[in-house]
Amino acid sequence: MKPIRTTLLALLATLSLGALAQEAAIRKNLAERLPNLPKIDEVSKTPMPGLYEVRINHSDIFYTDEKGDFLIQGSLIDTKARADLTEQRVEKLTAVAFKDLPFKDSFTIVRGNGKRKMAVFEDPNCGYCKKFERDLIKVDNVTVHVFLYPILSADSGEKSRNIWCAKDKAKTFLDWMVRDVTPPTASCDTAAVARNFEYGKKIRITGTPAMIFADGTRVPGAIGADRVEKFLTDAQP
Repeated sequence: MKPIRTTLLALLATLSLGALAQEAAIRKNLAERLPNLPKIDEVSKTPMPGLYEVRINHSDIFYTDEKGDFLIQGSLIDTKARADLTEQRVEKLTAVAFKDLPFKDSFTIVRGNGKRKMAVFEDPNCGYCKKFERDLIKVDNVTVHVFLYPILSADSGEKSRNIWCAKDKAKTFLDWMVRDVTPPTASCDTAAVARNFEYGKKIRITGTPAMIFADGTRVPGAIGADRVEKFLTDAQP
C-alpha cells in the first residue's frame, strides 16, 4: 500500500504545482498586457473546461483562458442547471452576516420592544427611501440600524453630515424623511459616513434603500410594511 500512497501523493503534488503555475501565468500575462487592471485577488477554475475566473476588487468577476490571452466580462450560465453561475458567485462573495455589520457607524430607531432587528442603507435625498420610511413607521417591535449612504449628490453628503452630527440622530433623520423638516446645519467627525460609503461599495450596494435582515437576507429597493413584516418574521430564530 505504501508505494501506491506515495504515487498518489506525488501525483497530487504535481497537479498542485501545475495549478499554481497556471495561475501565475494568467496573473503575469494579464498584469503585463493590461496595466490598468486592478490587482487580481484570485484566479480559479470554473466548471467550463479551459475557462478561469479572475476576481478583482473583492467581488468583480472576469473570465479568461488558460494563457490570459482573452478577458471576458459577463455572466457564465449553466444551461443544464439553468443557473447564472456568475450571479451565484457574486452573491456568495458579497454575503453579509448581520452580526458583522459595522454597527458603530449607524444609529438606531427603536419601536416597541425592539426585539426584531434589521439594517437599512439610505441616502437622505432618495425619494424611494422617504416612501419606505413613511411606510416603515407602521412596523412595531423592531430595532432599525440606519446606515447613512450618500450616493446621489453632494447635497446628500451635506444632509448626511447634518443628520449624523445632530444631538438626536434618529429624530432628525425621521423629521426629514417622514415630515420634510430640513436637518439643521451641524458639524462633527463624519468619518463614519465615509466608511459607510466604502463599505457599501465593497458589498455591492448600488442603490437605496437597501435592507439587510437578521438572517442575512438582502432586499434592494423600497418595499411595503407588509413585506418588511414577513422578512422580519422569517428572520426570527
